[in-house]
Amino acid sequence: MDIQAVSFQVAKDDLAHAVGWVARNLPSKPAQPVLRGMLITADDEGLELAGFDYEVSTLVRIPAVVHTTGRIAVAGKLLSEIVSNLPSKPIDVQLEDSTVIFRCGTARFELPSIPLEDYPQLPTLPAITGRIDPKLFVEAVGQVAMAAGRDETLPMLTGVNVIIDGGSVTMVATDRFRLAVRQLEWSPEPGIGQATVLVPAKTLLDNARTLDANMPDPVEIAIGAGENVGSDGLFGLRVDARRTTTRLLDAQFPNHRPLLPATNKSVVIMDIPSLVEALRRVALVTDRNESQIRMHFHRDHVVLSAGTAGGHAEETLPCELHGEEVATAFRASFLRDGLGVLGTDRVLFGFTEAKRPAILVGYDGQELTQDEEGAYLTPENDFRYVLMPVRLPS
Repeated sequence: MDIQAVSFQVAKDDLAHAVGWVARNLPSKPAQPVLRGMLITADDEGLELAGFDYEVSTLVRIPAVVHTTGRIAVAGKLLSEIVSNLPSKPIDVQLEDSTVIFRCGTARFELPSIPLEDYPQLPTLPAITGRIDPKLFVEAVGQVAMAAGRDETLPMLTGVNVIIDGGSVTMVATDRFRLAVRQLEWSPEPGIGQATVLVPAKTLLDNARTLDANMPDPVEIAIGAGENVGSDGLFGLRVDARRTTTRLLDAQFPNHRPLLPATNKSVVIMDIPSLVEALRRVALVTDRNESQIRMHFHRDHVVLSAGTAGGHAEETLPCELHGEEVATAFRASFLRDGLGVLGTDRVLFGFTEAKRPAILVGYDGQELTQDEEGAYLTPENDFRYVLMPVRLPS
């Protein structure tokens, strides 16, 4: 392809959506200047736009009228900002010498082209492993990824552990202070048995947020086929004309199963919207970033309280307690995070001891059951959120 004579015309909205999506994953401060570039390939089938920073790759195809095929690279984030502000008219693009010219209506922009010699080769998408309903995928990732850690010195906690067992998938994340577990069904390719991979939570969440949950086609998960799941070291997604890959984390995720209590000495059922609003109010007298809320659960009500040298707040809400009374405390932001993704109007708290982690599940009115010793069984639920209490001075 002649890189000195690339020219094409493309619809403004098509180009804006494509460059905006690719630019999201381009580094703001790249280790190498070439990595800020967005690679645009014009061929007989239209345009292919791509970005790669050695960790995450993105690629999307869009239609275009290509006059002269070729390949160019320009600063991706700047291009995204420019295109998003252009009028809703066709955009003509042409490479002249080492300058890429964009014309749209009466607007004209010139951007220096980035030399292609040092641009890294994009990774190949691994073989498709299975397919998931997009709405289910977006929901599950949103529930789990927010519980992942952000401390890069503990890489095993910055990912979502994806456990595949035939037609069942379990997603798990933890930052040591909370644990989120989501189980779901999917459609695996033939020969897919058991496998486990650790996917960077930030990238997974970023990708889920860009998906249309109501689109008709499934999300294709690409981690490899047969017994080779994960062997490429890449986690790939393909949706319509978009594909993305990210490097898997090479770390051992901790065993989460012992942290999920099967029975509880006490369970509490509460209305979620009322609790969230009360948490917001009570936290006003605390350090907003580290607000810690005491919760004293009585037979038919709970007392929320918080206080610092700057003030004290208290609020009482109705609740339904089964078992022993419980007095505990949680970090308010972590509690709100969990309540916000349960997907129900009511929450069931399960407590083994006040100083041990509590389990939260969505409650839809299911009957509570007890074992032979009188302990309450944790209800079956696709999503479980375990939260560590905080220690407060007495």
